[in-house]
Parts: sequence; C-alpha cells; structure tokens
Amino acid sequence: MRLSLLGAALLCGTSAFAFAQDTSNLEKLSNFQTTGTSEFTYIDQTGPNADAISKTLEKIKLPSGFKIALYAVVPDARHMAVGPQGIVTFVGTRKTKVWSVTDRNKDRVADEVKDFAPSLSMKIPNGPCFSPDGFLYIAEQNRVLVYPAAEFFYESPDVAAFNVVKEGELIPPSEVSYNHTARVCRIGPDGKLYITLGQPFNVPAKEKRDLYNQWGIGGIIRIGTDGKNREVFSYGVRNSVGMDINPANGEVWFTDNQVDGMGDDIPPGELNRQTAAGQNFGFPWYGGGTVRTNEYKDEEVPADVVNPAVEMDAHAADLGMTFYTGSQFPAKYKGGIFSAQHGSWNRTDPIGARVMFTAVNEDGSVGATEVFADGWLDGNGEYLGRPVDVAQLRDGSILVSDDLAGAIYRISYGN
Repeated sequence: MRLSLLGAALLCGTSAFAFAQDTSNLEKLSNFQTTGTSEFTYIDQTGPNADAISKTLEKIKLPSGFKIALYAVVPDARHMAVGPQGIVTFVGTRKTKVWSVTDRNKDRVADEVKDFAPSLSMKIPNGPCFSPDGFLYIAEQNRVLVYPAAEFFYESPDVAAFNVVKEGELIPPSEVSYNHTARVCRIGPDGKLYITLGQPFNVPAKEKRDLYNQWGIGGIIRIGTDGKNREVFSYGVRNSVGMDINPANGEVWFTDNQVDGMGDDIPPGELNRQTAAGQNFGFPWYGGGTVRTNEYKDEEVPADVVNPAVEMDAHAADLGMTFYTGSQFPAKYKGGIFSAQHGSWNRTDPIGARVMFTAVNEDGSVGATEVFADGWLDGNGEYLGRPVDVAQLRDGSILVSDDLAGAIYRISYGN
C-alpha cells in the first residue's frame, strides 16, 4: 500500500511538473522565445512496416480509374489539415503528438514525418484545421492553440503558439473524460472557429442536460479566433468527429456516432446538414436517425429537431469528412462529400472500415451515398486498417488517414 501511495504521489508530481513546464514553454513561445528544445522524433518511411502497409493496399477496391498508394507512415494518424501553401500536412492523434508530413520533392509521397512543436505537452490533439491565411488551430481535449505561420515555423522545434481557449476552459474540468474527447475544428466563411464537443456518455443522465447545453457539450460551438464571443451553434449531437463547411453556400455538415448497445442494425449513423445556427439534431431523444433511446423514450421530442441528411449503416463509426473541390476526379465527385468510416466495435458482424462518397446537389440538398474505397475489413472480420479522416491535396487527389495501420494513403485518378 505504501508503495502504491508513493507511486501515486510520484505520478501526481510528474503530471504537475509536466503541466508547469508546458505552461512555461507556451509563455515562451507566445513571446517568440526559445525553450531549449532541440530534438525531433522522426518516423522512418521505409522498411518492413511500410512494405506491409503497401501490401495491404493491394486489397483495396476503388472505382475504375482510381488508385491508392502509401503516402506516409504516421503513427496513430487521425485528423489532417493540409497547409494552404501546400508545403506540409499536419496530422493529429488521440495521444500526445501532432505530426508534420512533408513531401519536399512533390512526387506525391512524403519524404519526412516528424513531430510538431515538440516543446509543448499536448493532450489528445486530434483536431488540426487551417484558416485561409495560414493560421493553424489545434483543438485538444480541453484547450485550443493557434500557431501562426505554422507551415514555416514547423521546421524548428520552437514555433510561435498562442492560447485561443486556455487549458481547462473548453469544457468544465469536471466533465473531462477519456471518452468522446477527440475534437475537430473548421474556420467558417464568417471567420469564426467551429469546434465539435462530444459528450462522454453512451446516453447522458437527464441532470446533465442543462450543463451540456450551456457549454455546447454534445454539440458544436462557434467562437472568434481570438477566443471571444463563444456560442453554441449546434445542439443534440452525441459525438461528432467529422465536420466540414460546404464552400458553395457556407452550410455546416457533420457526422455523428449513434448510441451503442441497441443491436446490430439500429440506430443508424448520421451525416447531418445544418442550415442555421442553433438547430437541434435530436440526441438524446433519438439515438441515431429517428430511433428512440430507451432512456428518453417517454419524453416528448422537441418540435424543431432536424433529421439526418443521410442515415449510414449502424455502428460503422462515421468520422472525418471533406467536401471535394478539386478537378482531378471525374465531374460526379465535384462538390460532394468524402467521409471515413472507422469501423464497428459494437456489432456481431463488423462493418465499415471504408471511405464513402455522398453527392451534394447544386441547391445544397443531398444526393446518393455510395461506397468509394473498401477492403480494410477482410472476409474473416479482421481489420487491416481503420480510416479516420479525408483531406484534399492541392493537386485534387485525396488523403485518407488510418490510426490502426499508422498511415496516410493517397487516392488519385488517372495517370
């Protein structure tokens, strides 16, 4: 028991030291001062691991004319932000690092993968996103930082970094959880920062509702890029880990993960379209689509609930998404949505582990949804990879991240 107490004390002391060091380093970086950090962690892009990943890609099925190849080996690769200058792609994780991925010779294969801002201690830095003028925002578990000119400063271990939302102020510290705390972000056409805030429960207790609505937990918040004028933009969202803004009309679209434990085939996953601020998307009254949750089945559903634009397969775990604006792919893909399905855990027969495509019509309404890339779930029910996010390169090809294989793939069309 004494040894256990000693271990706990040492752990608390270590955590406190790390937090104090991180605070000190952030202050230095905000004042353009050095921290003394001098080393990066580099990831080998060749060898048996890369060869094995490339071998798996031979099993991936794509529409005619498309091909897929390994772009980069990136441990725990989650959501991606491609720099506006096309120099570097930043890749978040659900652990403690953000990776910078650089294709220096423009052969569409990464030459270098190293950790970004290694002097800072990050907590679940899942959600990087760029402003059009090159400011990188990273939404962590309970803070948001901005890195001006990150595409250029990333070559140094010390990078300019500033608080947007200070540690402990994105959500109340009492509500910090290991569950559903992978954030994603986008900069809207209004110049504001949009951030998804998943709620931590399968279905939350009713006494949590007022607190969560106040903070936007189980929704999407919108704030100024200076951290001011926070508001709740979306309500009734269980756990969104994918969001993008339609460049044609400024509407926000997002994926949402449905309630577990209700059976293999219900409730459906969701792809949602938001046309106005403050809309309610039905959780916790609905567990996904229009399937009522057991916990709230006797409550009246709010009259203003917005149903999903697309109901996806149950438990396929729809995560990252992006609108396709490139010209490399055939015309049918222009203006549509590519989204990643991470794959099920709460299902007798696994499903997902693929990339979907959803057409979006000129009037902003939804078109057909189809499987675009498939094969990371083999015939034995074994996951060979688990896609997380989709991003577009400047040449019109797309990147797909995979946190199981620890990789990023590039899908291209034609020669």
